[in-house]
Amino acid sequence: MKKIEVVAAIIRKDDKIFATQRGYGDFKDGWEFPGGKVEPGETPEAALKREIREELSTEISVDSFVCTVDYDYPQFHLTMHCYYCSLLDDALHLNEHEAARWLTKEQLDSVDWLPADLEVVEKIEKEE
Repeated sequence: MKKIEVVAAIIRKDDKIFATQRGYGDFKDGWEFPGGKVEPGETPEAALKREIREELSTEISVDSFVCTVDYDYPQFHLTMHCYYCSLLDDALHLNEHEAARWLTKEQLDSVDWLPADLEVVEKIEKEE
């Protein structure tokens, strides 16, 4: 089975978390935390900063590691490293996603998360 390693940014601002809706591919319209593939020789933190720059035209700080999710999709095995992040610039532009929302912890269940991202949502909901 093909293996894909990605990073995901759980961007927090005040009491809200940033969620994005995919605008392409097999999982179009599903909700996810923004991020993407780790390139060879790249650290997860560097990959996350690059991916967010590409996807949202903004800069972030990578604040802390949250978890790693391993999930088997029908076509591939996903390893997703997730980090809490903060915006260094408030301007966000959706270059690849069709929609985005700032959600409170109580609102996280209001969107249709992709399966691997849902595991992260469940972890965040359990935190104090």
